[in-house]
Amino acid sequence: MIDNHTFKEKKAAFFTLGCKLNFSETSTVARSMIDEGFKKVSFNEFADIYVINTCSVTQIAEKKCRSVIQKAIRQNPNAFIVVTGCFAQLKPTEIALIEGVDLVLGSNEKFDLPTHLGSLQKNIETEVISGEIRQTNEFKPSYSIGDRTRCFLKVQDGCDYFCSYCTIPLARGKSRNGTINDTVLLAQKAATEGAKEIILTGVNIGDFGRSSNESFVDLLRALNNVDDIERYRISSIEPNLLTQEIIDFVATSDKFMPHFHIPLQSGSDNVLKLMKRRYNTQLFKSKIESVLKSIPNAFIGIDVITGVNGESEQDFMDTRNFLNQLPISQIHVFTYSERPNTEAITNEDKVTIEERKRRSAILHELSDKKTQQYYTRFFNTKAKALIESVNIDGFMHGFTENYLKIELPFNEILTNQIKEVELHGFNNDRSALKCSII
Repeated sequence: MIDNHTFKEKKAAFFTLGCKLNFSETSTVARSMIDEGFKKVSFNEFADIYVINTCSVTQIAEKKCRSVIQKAIRQNPNAFIVVTGCFAQLKPTEIALIEGVDLVLGSNEKFDLPTHLGSLQKNIETEVISGEIRQTNEFKPSYSIGDRTRCFLKVQDGCDYFCSYCTIPLARGKSRNGTINDTVLLAQKAATEGAKEIILTGVNIGDFGRSSNESFVDLLRALNNVDDIERYRISSIEPNLLTQEIIDFVATSDKFMPHFHIPLQSGSDNVLKLMKRRYNTQLFKSKIESVLKSIPNAFIGIDVITGVNGESEQDFMDTRNFLNQLPISQIHVFTYSERPNTEAITNEDKVTIEERKRRSAILHELSDKKTQQYYTRFFNTKAKALIESVNIDGFMHGFTENYLKIELPFNEILTNQIKEVELHGFNNDRSALKCSII
């Protein structure tokens, strides 16, 4: 253990790029630094050390990382700059060349950050500490608390799928997880710290149990029995791993919310084969139908990538038509970005950047239409919403059981409370439903 007098009252700021999993890990790293004597401050403030947890899913994420690094340096040119996460795991040497960066830590090494800080004096040469992630069997548990009303609980890491467009297995290694018992203990700890809603996160959470000889549905059953946690959400689950047993369990649970996020990636079977996905559109459609048969009001969000190498205009139209007839609630649209060391990058049948953007815009418009149709179904109904803390122009927001975003006048007393509300029409920008407390 480091003598925490070394870092007493030193200010540390954190910035997270990417997914909910990254948020859970940043929060865990921040707590470890507070334990060593640091004072956590906003990333917009002057700090002695800035920690940037990165993403590598798209080129935009990498560009954002560079921008955040420069922002930290402008705020304090003498600050100690640490870059970690997926981008740091994949391209440590490239990050080390960015002026002002002092320490680059790989995906696993981030959890030992306090032991790598030394005296916090800026390094003449950037230090890089990054192990071989692809061979690791070690699972590093984490959860977020305090950063947002909802708690992100990491239940799984890594992926064995190696889809042709994706670098995540290279950045996070093979699929692995903690035990059900250890995961339940973390949920109980989050409950004691005030969490009322937990979102289960991971790279491929439906694969939970591979390294502990357990199953994801058994994890759900165990978490369902944790006292004081009132709500759970499953962040994202592959369609081939979403079993009827899981659907039936969520349908009968009082704690697991009627909310699914299921990555599709393409509505063209040709493109799904190019992507090396483990299902086709027929299987995907059957999963949506199964969810809605058991849980008619469920919110269903999906992911789609447009413009991947090899996607023809007909493939795109097949995707659009497939999405149009699916009874889904929201589409998260990603514009394809070439990733080094992936199979897809070798496909010479490329879609122009302009065409990728055009296709993305079409699907964004379709998503808006789907979401507003879904919201409209619940005008003048009642629901229970978990109220969040942020004051935006005199309003605060929250989410109902089925993930409808609600808006009401700001009242700090309502923060982190689950309240029954009456849902009215859309707010001014149609991003949420106006509501009143019952």
